[in-house]
Amino acid sequence: QLQLVESGGDLVQPGGSLRLSCAASGFTLNNYVIGWFRQAPGKEREGVSCISRSGPNTNYADSVKGRFTISRSNAENTVYLQMNNLKPEDTAVYYCAAYSFWPCSGMNYRGKGTLVTVSS
Repeated sequence: QLQLVESGGDLVQPGGSLRLSCAASGFTLNNYVIGWFRQAPGKEREGVSCISRSGPNTNYADSVKGRFTISRSNAENTVYLQMNNLKPEDTAVYYCAAYSFWPCSGMNYRGKGTLVTVSS
């Protein structure tokens, strides 16, 4: 079965950190551009970050630049999103997805999401 599974979402205080994981089963993540996007209640989907197949190219939404870092471990078939200095406006369900094209277009697979809540 081909799937992506996100994990690592949690309740965290403002200023805190979380690391999200996106693990693939049934296919090799290295064959795809991988991205994270998020959706908060009542808001439109927002692309957060994208990483190229080989890893050297990354991009970020302006809202998370300097605070979030995307990385990939091909050995673990996993992509990570390190989130630092979290803000209440980062509260959302975070999804990872596998794309055919850079930067993050032509979605092939997506996970079911993991909830991040930033609140004191």
